[in-house]
Amino acid sequence: MRRTIRFTVNGDPVEVEVQPHWPLLRVLRDELELTGAKMGCGEGECGACTVLVDGKPINSCIYPVLEAEGKQVLTIEGLVSSENELHPIQQAFLDKAGVQCGFCTPGMIMSAKALLDMNPNPTEDEVRHALAGNFCRCTGYVQIVESVRHAAELLLKNAKQTGAGE
Repeated sequence: MRRTIRFTVNGDPVEVEVQPHWPLLRVLRDELELTGAKMGCGEGECGACTVLVDGKPINSCIYPVLEAEGKQVLTIEGLVSSENELHPIQQAFLDKAGVQCGFCTPGMIMSAKALLDMNPNPTEDEVRHALAGNFCRCTGYVQIVESVRHAAELLLKNAKQTGAGE
C-alpha cells in the first residue's frame, strides 16, 4: 500500500508516492531520477549511496524512505551552482585526481561536504575518519584525502573572498 510523503530534495519540495518498505535510494534514483547516488553493496557498508539528510551523511540504500518525511535531502546533483558551476569540493576532486572510475565519487564528495560543513579545516586523520564508511577500489585513498584537504582550502579561500569568513 503506497503512501504519499513530502520532503525537500536539493532545495526543491517533492511529493512522491512510495511503498513504506522502500529505501530512500530507490526513491531518489527510480522515482526522482537523481542517479548520482549509487547502489553498491545495498547493506550500508560501501558508502556509494551517501546523501545528506538534514546535513548528516546517511547510507540511502538502507535509510527508510518514510524517515525522510519533512526533511532536507541533499544529493550530489544539488551541489552544482545555479550557474552550472561545480561545487569547490567537486572541483577539488578533479584538481587532485580523486576520481578514477567515479563510482564511489558522489558518496565520497557528500561525506566530505558533511565534514567540511562541520569542520572547515580538518586534519588528515579527521578526513580519513569522515570517509571511513566510503570505499574506493580504484584510486587508493591518498588522492581522495588530498582532494578533501584541497576542497577545504578552496572553501576557506572562497569564504574570505566573499567576506563570509569575517
